[in-house]
Amino acid sequence: MSERVFSGATRIESVPGNDRGIAYGDGVFETMRAARGGIAWWPAHWTRLQEGARRLGITPPDPAFVRAQADELLADDDAVLKLIVTRGSGGRGYAPDAGAAPTWVLSRHALPPAAPAAGVVLRWCSTRLALQPALAGIKHCNRLEQVLARGEWNDPAAPDRDAFEGLMRSVEGDVVSATAANLFVLRTGRWWTPRIDRCGVAGVCRRWLLDDLDARESRLDVTDIETADAVFLCNAVRGILPVARLGTRTWTPHAQVAAARERLAQANPAFSAINPETT
Repeated sequence: MSERVFSGATRIESVPGNDRGIAYGDGVFETMRAARGGIAWWPAHWTRLQEGARRLGITPPDPAFVRAQADELLADDDAVLKLIVTRGSGGRGYAPDAGAAPTWVLSRHALPPAAPAAGVVLRWCSTRLALQPALAGIKHCNRLEQVLARGEWNDPAAPDRDAFEGLMRSVEGDVVSATAANLFVLRTGRWWTPRIDRCGVAGVCRRWLLDDLDARESRLDVTDIETADAVFLCNAVRGILPVARLGTRTWTPHAQVAAARERLAQANPAFSAINPETT
């Protein structure tokens, strides 16, 4: 991993110990896929980061400066780029300092291993997502619910320890997303995805697919998922991931999922290297 840390426009050695991102998760972040130095969906990522910063009352850094630093860090590589923006340093206590310079960190990471060629295996997570409309949709830095959920199948006694991902529900029982991906299901000839108005992250890849698939948003329950004709996950790093199994329910490869993956690869060069037959 390579990284650069800044306070406002000044490069610094490391994130200060009194940074509010460390103390309270007081910040937002974006995780992006880069191919040959080009960043997939950069405008959409920056728009979501700005919206998250606006809701939290954080002034984000200059986008042109951030992009210039990102381009230098990537150096034409195929990689994952992560951008974290926090409120900056502050004293003890929750009250935010309106004059604090934001801390921001750019880091470059290796691409993740290829997903199973036959499709991914999912499990249901026991950890539920709390309802908080003020934070719904944005990618804020407090992701402890996802951390707890992802840790569930590290237990040697846990079922489906071979699962690639886990599906999370809200405290009211509706299905929201996977721990690190959005969810789409095909039912009665139409694609559906859970609403992200009370909790969850409104993914950048999800936004593209809502338009591409003419998909609809709705409250979905467990039965809606388990009886669907096809299911896939998506995020901005891996693109579209077909689902092969959830518990005892299995799905065979579906032509509509394969077609969506092909359109994504054509529309976004960062995903052109993801061969639907091998990843």
